[in-house]
Amino acid sequence: MKKWILPITLAAGVLTLTACNGNENSEVIVQSDAGDITKDDLYEAMKDKYGEQALQELLYTKVLSDKYKVTDEEVDKKVKELKTELGDNFDLVLQQNQLKDENELKKLLKDQLLIEKAALKDVKVTEDELKKKYEEYQPEIRASHILVKDEKTAKEVKSKLESGGKFEDLAKEYSTDTVSAEKGGDLDFFGPGAMVPEFEEAAYALDVNEISDPVQSQHGWHVIKVTEKKDKKSYDKMKADLEYELKLSKVDAAKMQETLQQELKDADVKIKDKDLEGVMPSESKSASTEK
Repeated sequence: MKKWILPITLAAGVLTLTACNGNENSEVIVQSDAGDITKDDLYEAMKDKYGEQALQELLYTKVLSDKYKVTDEEVDKKVKELKTELGDNFDLVLQQNQLKDENELKKLLKDQLLIEKAALKDVKVTEDELKKKYEEYQPEIRASHILVKDEKTAKEVKSKLESGGKFEDLAKEYSTDTVSAEKGGDLDFFGPGAMVPEFEEAAYALDVNEISDPVQSQHGWHVIKVTEKKDKKSYDKMKADLEYELKLSKVDAAKMQETLQQELKDADVKIKDKDLEGVMPSESKSASTEK
C-alpha cells in the first residue's frame, strides 16, 4: 500500500496502570519470599522503558478521536486493500506484526486513519497536479512468469512455448520461483512499482496473452505472459483516490510529527508526570507542569 503507517504498538496495560500511580496502597500483583511487586512498581518499570512512546500514542488516539471521525466502512476498505495486496501472506504478516487477529489490525488501521486525517487536513493539490497524475496512471495488470537462472534456459522455455507447450506446465517444470510455479507461474494483479523495473517495463509492453522474449533482472531470467489488463477508469471516478495519493506524497515524517504535536498543543494537553514531559514540544514543557 502506498502510504506510511505510524507504528502504534500500545502497551495495553499502561492506561490502566496510570490510574494507580501515586496510590500508597497500590495493589500487589506478585508475591514472593523476596518481596512483593505492586501495580506502582510495574507502572514505574514500564514508564522507564516504554513510557513516552506509549503515552504519546495514547494521546494521539485520545486527542484525534475527539476531533476526527473514522467509520467502520473506512477501516473495512483498508483491510480489503491489505488482503488484496498481501494475498496468501495476510495471516503471516499479522503474526509478524504481533497482531493476534483481524480485529487488532482494524484497531491499528483506525488509529492510522485518524493520524492520516490530521496530517492531510491542510495539504492542498491542484487540478493540474491531479490531471497529470491521471495521465501517468497505469491500471493493474495480471501476469505469469517462468523464472530461470540463465538466458540459455530462458530461450529453451520460449522455444517450447512457441512449439505449443502450455505455460502453466512449463512454469511448474522450469521456474525457480517455487511459489508462483505451483500456480502455473501466476503472479496475480500488480501495478506500477510492485515489480523490478525490467520486469515491469516488459510486462506493461505486452498485449493480453502475449509472451515476452527472455527478460533479465536481478532475480534471473524471466519469460512473461500477460493474462489480464484492467481498464483505466474515468478521471471523475479516480479523482478522489488520486487526490489522496498525491496528498500523502506531500507529507514527510517531519511535517507529520509537527502536525501531530500541534494537535496535542491545541487540545491543551498537560503532562502531570514530569518524567513523561518529553512527549510534548519543548516550548510547551513549562506550561505542561503548571498546577
